[in-house]
Amino acid sequence: MGKKIFISYKYSDEKVQSLDRTPFWEKTTARDYVDEIQDKLDVSDHINKGERGDEDMSDLADTTIANKIGDKIYDSTVTIVLISKGMKEVGMPEKEQWIPWEVSYSLREQTRQGQRSKTNALLAVVLPDENGSYEYFISENTQCNSRTLHTDFLFQILRENMFNIKNPKTRECNGHTIYQGYESYIYSVKWEDFIDDIDKYIEVSLEIWRNRNEYEIVKKIK
Repeated sequence: MGKKIFISYKYSDEKVQSLDRTPFWEKTTARDYVDEIQDKLDVSDHINKGERGDEDMSDLADTTIANKIGDKIYDSTVTIVLISKGMKEVGMPEKEQWIPWEVSYSLREQTRQGQRSKTNALLAVVLPDENGSYEYFISENTQCNSRTLHTDFLFQILRENMFNIKNPKTRECNGHTIYQGYESYIYSVKWEDFIDDIDKYIEVSLEIWRNRNEYEIVKKIK
């Protein structure tokens, strides 16, 4: 059965790899990756609850936009967060940026018209940078068959919902502690893997969601 999906991202981030769909005279942005996802959702059972590329909200007041986005998140079950190298506005407090609020709304239980929503499943889809690399966030360790997530640059609410399982299972390899299983409430996947099998990774997020009581979930922006 298809799920209602909301996508959170930094619209104008150009620190991403170019896509074939982008005209040669324009720069690819995170928004172009959203279009790629929406094209896939259009031919699947899943329903896109985020704004479309032709839905212009630029003339609306911030409070109106917040209400519109809140309504869409309330009516969704899965939130996809696009991780991109330029996703944060440098020098601007996190409370004044959209992604942290969209993640917070997604994690909260909200009541509207007598009905209460549940915490959304969340999935972090990592976009390749200008050079096609994921190293800014994911480093692969082939010797230990593991990976390292460089979470320091993330928004606080994303960072605190990774490696937040209450009772982690670990192993040791070359002096490093390796987490096993789904150690984070927000699972991270590379773009190339996600776009090849969206259903697989949506199901991963839902499997984690079904076991959400095993995680210390942070729902508020500090």
